[in-house]
Amino acid sequence: MSYKAVIFDYIGTLVNCRGYSMTASENKLFSALVAEGFDISKTKFLDAYHIAHLKYRRIRYEEYKEVTNAVWVAEALCSLGYRVTPEDECIKTALNVFFQDFIDTIELREGAKQLLEQTSAQTKVGLISNFTHAPVIHKSLRKVGIHKYFNAIVVSDEVGCRKPCPDIFHTLLGRLEVNAKDAVFVGDSPIEDIKGAKDAGLRTVFVPSQFNSLKDLQDSKQKPDQIATDLTTIAHKLEAVAKMQI
Repeated sequence: MSYKAVIFDYIGTLVNCRGYSMTASENKLFSALVAEGFDISKTKFLDAYHIAHLKYRRIRYEEYKEVTNAVWVAEALCSLGYRVTPEDECIKTALNVFFQDFIDTIELREGAKQLLEQTSAQTKVGLISNFTHAPVIHKSLRKVGIHKYFNAIVVSDEVGCRKPCPDIFHTLLGRLEVNAKDAVFVGDSPIEDIKGAKDAGLRTVFVPSQFNSLKDLQDSKQKPDQIATDLTTIAHKLEAVAKMQI
C-alpha cells in the first residue's frame, strides 16, 4: 500500500441530506431566540440575518475563512439593538434548535459504513468538513454510527479556514501524523475537495453526489487521480491510487 491515510469529505460524500428545508429551520431559529427572551420582529430579524449571511458568504467563499453561524446571528441581533456576542449561551442554544432539522435529514449513502470499516482496518482515516457550527458534524456522525472510524476529524468552524484552503488539509494531516504525499482524499466537490486536496499535495478520488455530478467535475476542469461511480467502487479506486508512482 503506497498511502498511509485516506481522508474523506463528509456531507455529500459519505452522507445525503433528504428533505431539508432552510425556511423551516430559520423559522425555528427565530422561535428559539424568542424563547430565549429576545423581543424581535420575525421579518426584521430574518432580514438582518440574511444580510449578515451574504456579508460573510463572500469571506467564506472568496477568502476561504470560516465564519461561524453564531457570528451571523449575533450581528443580526446587534443590528436590532441587542448587545450580544457569538459566545453567548442563548445564541448557542438557538443554533442547536436551528440545526436539529438538518441533523435529522442526514442519512448514510449506500456503501458508506462498509467502506469505512474496510478502510479503517487497513490504514488511518480522517475527515474534513466545511461547516459553520461544528457540533452538527459531531452529533450527526454519532447519529449515523460512523464517528468511531476516524482517527482525526477537522471541521472548518473549529480551525477558522475552509476547503479549498490548503491549511485545513495540513491541519488534518498533522493530527494524523501523515505527510501529504502519503494521503488520499475522497470527495464530491470539484473545487473544495479535488482542487483543494491536490493543491495541498494529496492524491484524490472524486465521487459524484446529490450536490455534484460528473458533469460538474468536467465543467470545473479539475483532474482527480481517480473517479468513482459511487461509494461501492471507492475501494477499487484506492487500489489504483496505491499503484501510482509518486
